[in-house]
Amino acid sequence: MQDNHQKNIATFIHLSTFSRFIIPFGNFIGPIILWVTNKDKSDFIDTHGKQAINFQISILLYAIILGTLTIPFFIFKVFNGIDFIDFNGFHDFHINIGEPSPLLYIGGTLGAFAIIGFILELVFIVIASLKARDGEIYHYPLTINFLK
Repeated sequence: MQDNHQKNIATFIHLSTFSRFIIPFGNFIGPIILWVTNKDKSDFIDTHGKQAINFQISILLYAIILGTLTIPFFIFKVFNGIDFIDFNGFHDFHINIGEPSPLLYIGGTLGAFAIIGFILELVFIVIASLKARDGEIYHYPLTINFLK
């Protein structure tokens, strides 16, 4: 049975991932500091710390993959109408707002996945925090276990 102190630390480990909105890489720094300083105190804290860090690393990996897939579609769309061989300056530069390219649809769909993923990440962090507060173990979905 976990005491309130252990539950609070586990809860703060999950909630410390929100520090990324204030501190760059705070979603890694906060949980790592709390986990490293308290992991020897209980298996409950150790498990929640590993889960939070694994989830953040997994989210970073998924974001890199999604960004790597999305960015080229927007670049190809932007440079689609520009002729690099016969470029006469900006007076001949035209923007066509006609029919959207299929590349824009694909890139937009991947961008929508990124927004949905961000919202789900926030929801999963809140759920994990509430489970930790209640003394339960929570396993984030789609998490790669880097720390075991």
